[in-house]
Formats: sequence, structure tokens, C-alpha cells
Amino acid sequence: MIVFDLICADGAHRFEGWFGSSNEYEEQQSRGLLDCPICGDKNIAKATMAPNLGRKGNQASGTVEPIENLAEPQSPQSVSSDVAVPAEYQEMIGKLAKAQEKLLADSEWVGDKFADRARDIHYGDADEKPIHGTASQEEVSELADEGITAQPLPLPVLPPESKN
Repeated sequence: MIVFDLICADGAHRFEGWFGSSNEYEEQQSRGLLDCPICGDKNIAKATMAPNLGRKGNQASGTVEPIENLAEPQSPQSVSSDVAVPAEYQEMIGKLAKAQEKLLADSEWVGDKFADRARDIHYGDADEKPIHGTASQEEVSELADEGITAQPLPLPVLPPESKN
């Protein structure tokens, strides 16, 4: 699958399109099968896209400086979905991270054995204590069917062995 950022000419509405290949996009466009989900415009083009590559976990994040003094873009105008996070959001996420850290302070990391350990505790085969780890949606559904509560954490958790 390939994902393209698309944009309509009339309203300059930006949206995603998923295709099996670049050729599939070209074929659908030439047959007039693409339209804007917001205004219905059939004049659709690929929008400029910035690559979304994650950095390696052992590398510091760098800031990317904007390129200035480029020629004015032709209509439709290209836009980026990569925006700076406002300070109040950063503060809110920081508070949420501290609350989660406090919540997990006395909890044991059990990794991908979460479902098994939760069952052991529920059925009395292990001492009752708070645990956290990973589980598939299927495992969580099975736990719920057995009356065992499992709640998703608001933020991702790094396994202890992967922390520096």
C-alpha cells in the first residue's frame, strides 16, 4: 500500500488517499474516480509530502529549519501537517506523563506476559499486585470475557530493559 497526500484544486482541501501502487493512483485519476471528500471536486492532484521517518532511539532529535525564499507556489498551495506542538500541549503531556509514572511506580512490568499474569492474579495463582505490560486486542477481549479488567495506558511505556 502507498499513501499519498491529495489536494483538490477548487477548495484546496487536503486529504489522504491509499492505493495499491503509484500506477493504481494514476489509473484512478485518469478515469475520474478520485474526488474531494469535502467538496466533491474531481480535479485532484498529489500534494507535496514530507517524509515521516522516525529517528533511531539512540539519536538526539534535531530541529529542522524551514526553507525560506522559495518561489511562490502555484494554486493549489502545498501545506504541511508537521506543525510545532504548542507549549500548553507540551505542559499537558508532561503532566500526564508524571501522573502515569506515579500510577506505575508500584506496578511490575510483565512485558508480553500481561494476559497470563493477569489471569494468574485473577484466579488466585499469584499474589495480587498491580502489573503492566503489553497485550493484543484479542488478549484484552479474552480477559474481558473472563471478567478480568485491563485498561490501556494513556502513553506508551518503554520496557525497563530498553531504557538507558
